[in-house]
Amino acid sequence: MMRIAINGMGRIGRLLFRRLIDMDGIELVAVNDIMDSDNLAYLLKYDSIYGTFTGTVVHAPGAIVANGKNVKALQQKDPTLLPWKDLRVDVVLECSGSFSSREGAEQHLKAGARKVLLSTTGSADIPLLVYGFNQHVLTNEETIISPGGCMTNCSTHILYILNAIGIKSVQCNILHSYTSRQELVDAPHKQFRRGRAAAEAIIPVEIDLQQSLERLLPALKGKIASVSTRVPVANGAMADFTLQLEQETTRQEINKLFATAAANEYKGIIEYTEDPLVSLDIKGNTHSCVIDGTLTSVVGNHVKLIAWFDNEYGFTTRMIDLLGKMA
Repeated sequence: MMRIAINGMGRIGRLLFRRLIDMDGIELVAVNDIMDSDNLAYLLKYDSIYGTFTGTVVHAPGAIVANGKNVKALQQKDPTLLPWKDLRVDVVLECSGSFSSREGAEQHLKAGARKVLLSTTGSADIPLLVYGFNQHVLTNEETIISPGGCMTNCSTHILYILNAIGIKSVQCNILHSYTSRQELVDAPHKQFRRGRAAAEAIIPVEIDLQQSLERLLPALKGKIASVSTRVPVANGAMADFTLQLEQETTRQEINKLFATAAANEYKGIIEYTEDPLVSLDIKGNTHSCVIDGTLTSVVGNHVKLIAWFDNEYGFTTRMIDLLGKMA
C-alpha cells in the first residue's frame, strides 16, 4: 500500500484526490492547502467541470472524510513543518506550483516524505519523465521527479513519431482552456495579456513548452517554436502542429502512422479518431493526445496535424501511471 499526500488542492490536486481515494494500492493519508477545510470539502464534492462527486465527502475536524475514509487536512504554509515523517508518507504529490524547484521540492523530503512527484515541469535539475516516452529510465535512487505538463505530454509523442520521417522545423500552437493563472476581469499581471478577462477574449500567452521538448528530444533543438492561445472554455485543449518534414509525405501516410501507433506501442497514451470532435468531447479522456485524422493536411513536405487532450484528466492519468512506476 503506497501512502500518498497531496500538497496544493487546486484543479489538479482535487482531481487527483477524487481519483485516488478509492484506488487499489493507494492510501491517501493527507492533503495540505491554505484554504479552509470546509471549503475544500465543498470543492471536492461539487466540481464545475466533472460534476458532483459520486460518493460521499464531508468536512470533519482536521480532516476530509471521503467514502468513509479519513484524510488528514492540513493548512501549513511551510512544507518543512508538515508531518510527513509521522504519517509515513511514501510520495508527496506537489501540486501547489510553489515548490517546483529542487530546493523547493526537497522541503517535503526534509519533512520526512520518501519521494516527491511534481504536477508540473519543474526546474532543469529535476528528471523529466513523460510516461509512454522515457519513464523506463526511472531508478529507485530518484527522490524528486517531474511528469512534465499536459502540453508536454501531448507533444512529445507526436514529435518523436514524426521525427522518424525527419523534422526540419515545427510550430506548436496549443489552443487551451483558460486557467487559474489568468484573470476573469481585467487586472494587473506581469504578463499583460494574462491579466485580461479570460472568458471574454482569445489570449496568446508565453509557455515553456519549447524548452521542455528540447530537453526530451535534443535532436530537435533549435527546430521548435511554441505558443499557447487561451480560449474562453473551461476545459479541454487542441494542439495545432505545423511541421516542415525532411521529405514529402501524404495525409494517408501520416494518419496511418498514428493509427498504427495508437493501436500498438502507444495504446492508452495516444488515441486516433476520425470522428468530427469538438473540445467538449474530450472531457474525461485519459489519453495524452487524441489525433484527429479528419484534420490532417499535407502539402508536399508541409504537414498540419491536430490533436485534442483533456488538460486535467489526461494529465492526472499520466501522474497516476508514474505513481505505479514509482511503486
